[in-house]
Amino acid sequence: MLGKKKKVGSRTDNLTGYLFISPFIIGFLILTLFPMISTLYLSFTDYSMLGNPGWIGLANYQQMLTADDKYWHSVSVTFYYVCASVPVRLLSALIIAILLNQILGLAGLFRSVLYLPSVIGGSVAVSVMWKQLFGSTGAINSILTHLGIPAISWFGHPAAALWTLILLAGWQFGSPMLIFLSGLKNIPQEFYEAASVDGANAVQKFLKITLPLLTPIILFNLVMQIIQAFLAFTPSYIISNGVGGPLDGTLLYVLYMFRNAFEFFRMGYASAMAWMMLLLIGLFTALVFKSSSYWVHYETEGE
Repeated sequence: MLGKKKKVGSRTDNLTGYLFISPFIIGFLILTLFPMISTLYLSFTDYSMLGNPGWIGLANYQQMLTADDKYWHSVSVTFYYVCASVPVRLLSALIIAILLNQILGLAGLFRSVLYLPSVIGGSVAVSVMWKQLFGSTGAINSILTHLGIPAISWFGHPAAALWTLILLAGWQFGSPMLIFLSGLKNIPQEFYEAASVDGANAVQKFLKITLPLLTPIILFNLVMQIIQAFLAFTPSYIISNGVGGPLDGTLLYVLYMFRNAFEFFRMGYASAMAWMMLLLIGLFTALVFKSSSYWVHYETEGE
């Protein structure tokens, strides 16, 4: 009897558990898994959203890799953006986190204020504000003029326009900053005290204690920021008026994918681009994890 009651109670507990996680399971199936499977199928079809998809096999991938010069241009622009914006953002986050770690009074207020750009950073309003700042009569050119420096046509040259996006990404350092700050606070102060006794200066403490013990945090932030940079869309769309100009200088991968889907009505081709993006992100992430064995230090290793 006891065994039977225990079995019934176990079933009830399992049912209760499944009931509590059912919103996540349903949301995952409807909003994530089903759309992924659908886009995988559509990537092998010619689909304009105005009719039924027609199976064309690997034609979308073949055109993408061998016949679409603009695709490869968007890949190169995105690579440049990722390789420039991620170090800028992480370096800004690390510097601010180190400074905040030294502040004792009003630390919470400073953290909240500095995190605010990341909260609103993906919004259209911030991108519009950024476009106004770097406009021909914007605040940035006004400051340069007062300093005796000629005004720069930020949105008239491809490289300058792309760097406005990179600077915007660097300004949104709030999330990695908080993660760096938590890592800094977990470093035992005894290490710094022992280094001071040995005569180490601030630079030596940073290079020999802070940086090695932060490498697991750096790895996490690096992976997360690489993924986020590859998926950047709103700033390039707003600043370039949705076309990736000038001369496709801000044509990031996701923007070109969006244009194929909703401007050119090539949903099958855009689905193929989405899966290629997934492979690119997976490749970059795998390379980062592969290299981590050479530069990430864990305390449990005893090195």
